[in-house]
Order: sequence, then structure tokens, then C-alpha cells
Amino acid sequence: MSRNRVVITGLGFITPLGDTVEATVDALWTGRSGISLIRRWDASAFPVRFGGEIADFDPARYGVDARDAKRMDRFAQFAVAAAANAVADSGVDFAKEDGDRCGVIIGTGIGGLETVQEQYRILLDRGIGRVSPFTVPKMMTNASAAQVSIRYGLRGPNTVVSTACSTGSNAIGDAGRAIQAGLADVMLAGGSEAALCELGLASFCAARALSTRNDDPTRASRPWDKDRDGFVLSEGAVVVLLEEYEHAKRRGAKIYAELAGYGVSADAFHITSPETNGAGAALAMRHALKDAALNIDAIDYVNAHGTSTEQGDLAETRGLHCVFGPHASRLMVSSVKGQAGHLLGAAGALSAAVASLAIDRNLTPATVNLETPGDGCDLDYVPQHARERRSNVVLSNSFGFGGHNTSLIFRRAD
Repeated sequence: MSRNRVVITGLGFITPLGDTVEATVDALWTGRSGISLIRRWDASAFPVRFGGEIADFDPARYGVDARDAKRMDRFAQFAVAAAANAVADSGVDFAKEDGDRCGVIIGTGIGGLETVQEQYRILLDRGIGRVSPFTVPKMMTNASAAQVSIRYGLRGPNTVVSTACSTGSNAIGDAGRAIQAGLADVMLAGGSEAALCELGLASFCAARALSTRNDDPTRASRPWDKDRDGFVLSEGAVVVLLEEYEHAKRRGAKIYAELAGYGVSADAFHITSPETNGAGAALAMRHALKDAALNIDAIDYVNAHGTSTEQGDLAETRGLHCVFGPHASRLMVSSVKGQAGHLLGAAGALSAAVASLAIDRNLTPATVNLETPGDGCDLDYVPQHARERRSNVVLSNSFGFGGHNTSLIFRRAD
């Protein structure tokens, strides 16, 4: 059965690395870190006092007025801003599009956590009558997708994915399938997260999941390094604009890459720990390869999940060996989390966007802070410095709490 081709024609970033395509590309080439001490609120009593913070974010810069901003949690503000950037980058004019043929799938791993935190304080300190009537519309996980669809009048497929750190990848994969099936011509898809608040940071500190390098934040996230001690919590959003290939060609759109394959699986193993042999991750990669009708030797580069946790990094490496066999040693594999930290529900969307840039800019981002690979970490992780290499086909991996595994494959469009 034939299916429509799907291409990425717009990229929207609100991340610790910047809010434009060019700022992101510059960060990837130079290895610049977006990690810093937390400035928005007082974290001095916390065992971890740093993260990937969007410190100077102003929703008004992205067309969100003060009244609307007050009715959105920070994660939804991020999503609307990233979507605005993706739309501008793509050149799509939704006023000229059929709104019934345009949709939104923007997910989040946690949702409006800052709203939960703030409104619970109000409940305890000031009483029931002072809780905001906008509490539920702000905290609900579908708020970002809803706000974006309302802003642009997009009446097509509109759903929300929440699969922890696989969220952004699942959103993009699902949006691609909507276009492939002929249900839409244009989709905005990605992920958004704003869990770098007191409750969010305290929760991950209690789980002992985070790096504690308070004296050296920019070097704290160390994927595959023997001295890695946990991930770095970040916030932000990434939204991509996906388009049916012929639709994009008719309007003369710039095409970053084609979405060629999408694979999902479950570890069915543990709520927070990955299956140690990487079998679940391997299954998602195999599904993506099958969906793309590609052999393993077609893959040039893997933008890996690579969170800087001991178990996760090793499980992904084992999964890559399982799928690619001898070809694994010829792959370039890297993780941008050394620079950006872990954006949770937005991480997969960032990985997908970086994979598209790798194809478009002949750019293989580095795994910064990787000095000495840990035991069992034996691939070409592109340590320290980005490479100018042509990649025709790129695999993007995302794995989340709950055992959710997602792989996307992008290729250079004809």
C-alpha cells in the first residue's frame, strides 16, 4: 500500500542552546553548553543547584500577550513559542491553508508542574477561594497542543502524547503517520517541558537521578563517560513542522530532511530502569528500519538518547550492537545532552531536530564532556568536537521512564 512522503520544513527551538535554528547550529558546532546555575528561583538549599534553564524567556517575544500568558503554564508558553518559530522557519501561511488539513501533536512528560506547585501553595496559605479558576486548563497535558491549534486555527488531527522522555519522538512519529495516511497535509509536532521548578528538582534529587556537580555545571552531563554521575534536568520545547512532500514542493519550501521510519516498543521491565541488555531499544530500532525499508548499513549517524546515566548509556550501547552488529563500529553516535541537558518530554523532539540538521548542514554534533568512555561503552561517540561529515540517513533514539522506546529515521530528501 502506497503512502504519502513526509518531510520536515520548519524547526522551532526554545532550549538552553538557543531559540533559533542558527543559534542551535552554532552551539552544536562549537560545543557550547547551555547548563548553568538556576537563577529563576532560590535553589541554594537543594543538593543540585543547576540545570538547563530558559532564564530570560519572555512569551511576548513570540506573540503571546500578557493576558494569554497568565492563562498558560510555562510548558505551554514554551510550546506556543517553539511552534511560532517553526511556523516562521517553514514559511507556511496558515491563513492560506485548509485548517481541516492541518493538525497538532505536541506532548509533555509531566505537564503543568509549576502550576500544581503554585496553586497548592495558594490553597494551603490563602484558602480554597483563592485557587485560580485556570488551574486545570493550565496544568492539563493537552494545553500546549490546544493552545497552538487555537492560535493558528488548525482543526485537523489534534492529540497529545505523554510517554516520558520518548514523548517528543512519539509526537513526531504519530504526526508523520497522520500525513502518510492522508489525514493531514501539515502537522506541528514535538514536545515541551517545564519541570525545572522546586517540586520537579526535588523529586529528581530524591530519586538520586541527577548529577551533583554544582561546582562545574557545564561539565556535569557526561554521556558514556566513566565519571558520569547522573543526568542534568533541563526545560524547553522543540516543535517541528512536518509536511506532505508534494505540498512542500508546490510552495517551494526548504526541506531539511524526510521522515523515513518510525519504530516503537516497550521494555516491559521496570518503571524507571531500562532493560540492561538493550533489547527493548533494539526492537524499536528494528521496527524503524523495517518501516523505512532500509538495511542497517544505510545508517550513517545515530543521535542517541545518551542521558549520562550509567544504566541507560550502557543499555543503549548494547542495543546498538544488537541491531547493527559489526556495522555498529562504523557508526557515528553522539548525544546533545552533554550540552543541553535532558529536556524530558521535549528531548526526543530536540533529537529529531538535530538529526534533521545533521543531514541539512553536514554536521555531526559532538558528545561534549566525554573524556574516557566507561566500561562497555565502546562505540564512536564523537567525543568533544563536532565533525563536518555528510550523513544521508540518521537514526534518532529516545527512551523513557516506563520502558517506552522510540526510534525515528530521517534521510536526505530527493
